[in-house]
Amino acid sequence: MEQRYNFAEIEPKWQARWAEEKLYRVEESQDKPKYYCLEMFPYPSGNLHMGHVRNYSIGDVVARFKTMQGYQVLHPMGWDAFGLPAENAAIKHGIHPATWTWSNIDNMRRQLKGMGISYDWDREVATCHPGYYRWTQWLFLQFFKKGLAYKKKSAVNWCPSCATVLANEQVVDGHCERCDSQVTKKDLEQWFLRITDYAERLLNDLEKLTGWPEKVKIMQENWIGRSEGVEITFGIKGREETITVYTTRPDTIFGVTYMVLAPEHPLVPELVKGQPQEAEVMAFRERMKTLSEIARTSTEAEKEGVFTGAYAVNPLTGKEVPILIANYVLLDYGTGAVMGVPAHDQRDFEFARKYKLPVVVVIQPEGEELDGASMTAAYAGEGKLVNSGEFNGLPNEEAWDRIAETIEARGLGRKRVNYRLRDWLISRQRYWGAPIPIVYCDSCGIVPVPEEQLPVLLPENVDFKPGGQSPLAECEEFVHTTCPQCGGAARRETDTMDTFICSSWYFLRYTTPRATDVPFAKELVDFWMPVDQYIGGVEHAILHLLYSRFFTKVLYDLGLVSVDEPFTNLLTQGMVLKDGAKMSKSRGNVVSPEEIMAKYGADTARLFILFAAPPERDLEWSDQGVEGAYRFLNRVWRLVHHYHQNLAGVSAYQGGELRAEDKELRRQLHATLKKVTDDISQRFNFNTAISAIMELVNGLYSYKDKVTEPNLAVVKEALELLVIMLAPFAPHITEELWQALGHTDSVHRQSWPRVDEQALVAEEITLVVQINGKVRDRVNVPAGLSVQEQQEAVLALPKVKSWLEGKTVVKVIPVPNKLVNIVIK
Repeated sequence: MEQRYNFAEIEPKWQARWAEEKLYRVEESQDKPKYYCLEMFPYPSGNLHMGHVRNYSIGDVVARFKTMQGYQVLHPMGWDAFGLPAENAAIKHGIHPATWTWSNIDNMRRQLKGMGISYDWDREVATCHPGYYRWTQWLFLQFFKKGLAYKKKSAVNWCPSCATVLANEQVVDGHCERCDSQVTKKDLEQWFLRITDYAERLLNDLEKLTGWPEKVKIMQENWIGRSEGVEITFGIKGREETITVYTTRPDTIFGVTYMVLAPEHPLVPELVKGQPQEAEVMAFRERMKTLSEIARTSTEAEKEGVFTGAYAVNPLTGKEVPILIANYVLLDYGTGAVMGVPAHDQRDFEFARKYKLPVVVVIQPEGEELDGASMTAAYAGEGKLVNSGEFNGLPNEEAWDRIAETIEARGLGRKRVNYRLRDWLISRQRYWGAPIPIVYCDSCGIVPVPEEQLPVLLPENVDFKPGGQSPLAECEEFVHTTCPQCGGAARRETDTMDTFICSSWYFLRYTTPRATDVPFAKELVDFWMPVDQYIGGVEHAILHLLYSRFFTKVLYDLGLVSVDEPFTNLLTQGMVLKDGAKMSKSRGNVVSPEEIMAKYGADTARLFILFAAPPERDLEWSDQGVEGAYRFLNRVWRLVHHYHQNLAGVSAYQGGELRAEDKELRRQLHATLKKVTDDISQRFNFNTAISAIMELVNGLYSYKDKVTEPNLAVVKEALELLVIMLAPFAPHITEELWQALGHTDSVHRQSWPRVDEQALVAEEITLVVQINGKVRDRVNVPAGLSVQEQQEAVLALPKVKSWLEGKTVVKVIPVPNKLVNIVIK
């Protein structure tokens, strides 16, 4: 064993050994329980960042620990490899997206191997590989056959510079987050998946996810947004058309004083045609196309509207109310029309006051009389109905049902459950994505590509031009094809799929990564699924996790999998911050993992990032903390180096007489083992587990300094357990130390040790002595004394007697086995 800890030699040595021995390869076996540990796979941007290091280090501790506990652990890695950055690189640098992506994958794979993560690299997948996206396309066809994939015209966020659809989250202050161009609304024929058909199950089955953080389940619940209400049909003065609204407050229908339509509502051009308001309304409508939904509906956004000149007719009162269009009403949510009840909805109230619309109170709280003219805020609480015809005097909760029943009985509407969740728009006007396997034939219409013709390959000979136009639409050899049904001329769909499609089933592909006849073998999916522990950032709490749940439920209904939830337990790790802010190039506060590993080694980087904060909390980067982790590993190295020659041929302690100091070392050793085991297995408190290991190392140094003739069997036991406990956190140095302790097999193949409960029993305990709450002394007493005996031992101390001289003992307050507090006056 070298005297100096040389990570630069040790780490590549053991990485090569692991690869050669295929240490982390897993085969399905009925002899051991299974455990599927998975971290969210990365987009191959080119380099790992500290968030990656944290995510994968957390997963690696879990995977290694479970392996040592006797589980067969599936711990794979792959690449979420499609996406727009590759196309931007193609335009900027003249590099084909495939070349750029595969080069990045090679580099990031090298970096991950350099971290010593225990991945089974034989199961690696990349979503941009034809062997993978063939099955992404196959799954799309199963959705299509089941009626869950459909095409419709939809207003989308459109970036003219990137020439692509943007999700709401990609629009910042009306501009594209990538190129800062002004975003507009554009009507396009788009492909959708009917996730709303599964809204109720997605919502109800959140109850099954007992291993998920409550905050994530609440986020999904809010995103799905279930509400119970009534659809009501309003007439339009002088016209045959009607307007349908959805409301959760039918009890307030008598308080409607205006109607608001979404600017995009198809009725708007008809209502204003030839009217004095036409120019103003249509200009407002055009302006709304430049704003994202978030900008329009934010609580901070100013409510804006324009009168159309038309009037709606309240179906229960017959009263006419003005119809306006406003920024805060969206066509895709509900019906695209909202009845304005300003007395009982704050948003409606603010809008009514701004545009001088009437406020009519229809619910009076008990003991108070609201006046619409003088109200300063809407009243949304309970009360009795007023100004509501035959329903006057009813409590509003009872009136809700009575009015809903009346509306249904008169054929004016119906009760309905509504969801905030909308169908999943999957079309992307990009090249670097999985082509949608559909062709268009003038004779046959929309025709799915036959399964035996998959994959529909991305053409390689394409031209990327500034401006971002997808080259697929301009690639003649790709677009022009023959119809699979009639053999006539046909055109391929040139949109590609949202990359969230690729990541909604990748965890299934890992079970059968090289299958060519199926996307995954059902018997192997049934063996490994569900994922026992899923780990990733909370930023994926809604979309990725919701889409993966949706996919799993559809595949369950198709009989392709036997589970209807993909992830049993979920850990969402916090961000890595520096100087109080998230690391980013623009802030200049990025710390390179490669630089840290080159200077201190991968084990140090892992140990620091696991020690600095609990996994679910944000972590503040500290150069001093990294140096501290490095110093600690050096201390462990020197400790083993000090003893290793004397331990040759010595067996770890199995029993026999021990001195007090040997017993105390074993007590601390097994107390540490108990804590580390509990912290990893029950709480994922890796920081406190590492802290306990550090305290054990201090105890070993104290033993070394105080005991001139150490019990080598006890020392051997202590050092072996120390190395095993440290192994999941720092896998390279522990391999080297395990070998130095006389072993030839891998430390990672060892069974996790059992706690010796007898060793935990202390022969002596230390009692703290307090006088009037202040610490005045400490005393060692035999373990097992009664509370009374502990008090007597303390009161017999000479120092205590001197404190009590001339004083009156008011009372003695014992805390058994910890302290005795004597109150005097």
